[in-house]
Amino acid sequence: MFQGNMLSLQPLKGGFVELHFDAQKGSVNVFNQATLKELLEALNALQSQTDVKGLLLTSGKSVFVAGADITEFGDAFKASESERRRFLGLANDAFNTIESLPFPTLVAINGFALGGGFEVCLACDFRVMSSKAQVGLPETTLGIMPGWGGTVRLPRLIGFDNAAEWIAGGKHKRAADALKDGAVDAVVEPELLHDEALKMLMRAAEGELPYESRREQKQSPLKMNEIELGMSVHTSRDAVLAKAGTNYPAPLAAIEVLAKAAEMSRDEALEVEFQAFSDLTQTPQCRALVGMFLNDQYISGQAKQYAKKATKTIGHATALGAGIMGGGIAYQNAVKGFPVMMKDINLASLDLGMNEANKLLAKRVERGQMKPLDAGTVLSRIMPTLSYDGIENTDIVIEAVVENVKVKSMVLPDVESRLREDAILASNTSTISIDLLAGNLKRPENFCGMHFFNPVHAMPLVEVIRGSKTSEETLAVVVAHAQAMGKKPIVVNDCPGFLVNRVLFPAVFGFDMMIVNGADFQRIDKVMEAWGWPMGPAYLMDVVGIDTAVHCFPTMVEGYPERMGDLCQVSPTRMLFENERLGQKNGKGFYVYQKDNRGKPGKFVDESVAELFKPVISAYHQLSDEDIVARYMVPMCIELAHCLEEGIVGSPAEADMAVVYGLGFPAFRGGVFRWMDELGLARFCEMADKFSSLGKLYEPTARMREMAANGESYYG
Repeated sequence: MFQGNMLSLQPLKGGFVELHFDAQKGSVNVFNQATLKELLEALNALQSQTDVKGLLLTSGKSVFVAGADITEFGDAFKASESERRRFLGLANDAFNTIESLPFPTLVAINGFALGGGFEVCLACDFRVMSSKAQVGLPETTLGIMPGWGGTVRLPRLIGFDNAAEWIAGGKHKRAADALKDGAVDAVVEPELLHDEALKMLMRAAEGELPYESRREQKQSPLKMNEIELGMSVHTSRDAVLAKAGTNYPAPLAAIEVLAKAAEMSRDEALEVEFQAFSDLTQTPQCRALVGMFLNDQYISGQAKQYAKKATKTIGHATALGAGIMGGGIAYQNAVKGFPVMMKDINLASLDLGMNEANKLLAKRVERGQMKPLDAGTVLSRIMPTLSYDGIENTDIVIEAVVENVKVKSMVLPDVESRLREDAILASNTSTISIDLLAGNLKRPENFCGMHFFNPVHAMPLVEVIRGSKTSEETLAVVVAHAQAMGKKPIVVNDCPGFLVNRVLFPAVFGFDMMIVNGADFQRIDKVMEAWGWPMGPAYLMDVVGIDTAVHCFPTMVEGYPERMGDLCQVSPTRMLFENERLGQKNGKGFYVYQKDNRGKPGKFVDESVAELFKPVISAYHQLSDEDIVARYMVPMCIELAHCLEEGIVGSPAEADMAVVYGLGFPAFRGGVFRWMDELGLARFCEMADKFSSLGKLYEPTARMREMAANGESYYG
């Protein structure tokens, strides 16, 4: 009846027709403009048929429809409002047509049906879902909201409160939750999906399941009185503000659309949805979050290219050192199915590592994410040991001993001598040059950096550091293993601090200088957290460990003396270390850490810290919030520009995702380079020049000034 490149229309027995999504190119179906044009053509062909009893929508991929093609967003969102209306119009025309066909429609949902992929499901009269499938409207995570009728149809199906939570939260929903909320009509096992969906469609065609009343419900105002609607809107607004805050406008905008459109017909409500969607596409948050999505796809593609070159895979891993990092690395290997040896010289450290793994598994069981038996299986994959017995059978050793060049330089050659010749040795060093550590190794080609971030189970990034003698095969295997561990690997070249810590420490030095100039560290934390960071620099140092940070200072100063020179000599952070205030690990750093009256660990102010800093405060400068942001962020931005210009990192996309995934840089700002682009490089250079008296840490590179003069941008 119709055959396109993305979908087909096929007759079934008994007068039923199947609309089958199965893109000839690509592993998933997406709604790009070409697919939507084909959908309209197929629906036109269908409407010319007589005696059709019902339409069944299916997918030939493992994913039903993954949503809109986000690569098309850039040009569409930069266009005029009338062009954005045309961009959205194809889908709305198609979905409204499906909703008005003179016979029942039903969709069989397999895999994922997300965003536009779920909105087409909502346009159907009935929805049958595989028990393994997931549905949802995740648009707010991209700084936008559903634009193809999701805000109109979903609340009319599942009620205002449920729809507000689905849309503002942007989370995927499993089959059981979708059925409970009323978003789907039935859930069946995957192998029964097609047959059961067709049976239900037949029942609808025979009048057993009335579809006309379902359509009327979706095209009419919500059945809520004014008081009920007011209470729901108020509650939803409060919930969104508490969770998303004011830095993410899309969730709140979605609630306002739901509220405004509740008393309207479908077509009136669709117009309200379009206006809000169109406005959101023009926000910096939308540009940042869409850019981040595309950057994430880019770094995943880069990692896949590396992994493809690997001629072997890791079957067994060893974590050398059972401290916080080593224990986390062992746990992450085990939870992803890898048997792992956890080696240490200290029994107490091994106990600590196993207890930490046990605690993480217990949390997963408690949340219903894992069965107790499976948790026991994961734990049994970790073999704690004080000896090297059996290490000759391992494929990769990830060294995570203390961050001290002398210790690592002794441990690495020793463990290398015990490994098979083809085994890989990787160091979890956070700042020490890989070439320096490779100096005493016999097989430096099998050695690289594999820098995890704390806590290992929660932080997505792994920096894979290429030394000058590291082989491409080693990089390929390590990148592939990082992916298999569920991480996002980014390959960077060797230098002191690599990428993430190299750009963090200039910001830390900038923070220290602010305290020396009389700024209150608690205020600095509040300002930077309001700017979007998950924690301010003082709190971050406490979490990282004051001792860990101070141990890195010499590496950074020696590596970049021109910019970082003597900055750590008069350092409040160093003063805390010298006074045995190590942060959370011993309960006192910039703040003190103790249990509150409910027994939960809390962060509290310690007035003695301000007294401790008084001898090094040179002057009390009044810093505005904007000054605090600039003095913290400018050194980070400039250092990242140095990294890009020196070839330490391959692209702005990789650099931005590294700071987002490794440091928690605010996602709604899209990354450091994205933020500078949004600000404009000319304005950034003016911001930096205001603090030029503070030294070369605040001096933009020549290339940055050239780009500023030419009106260039990093993502131009």
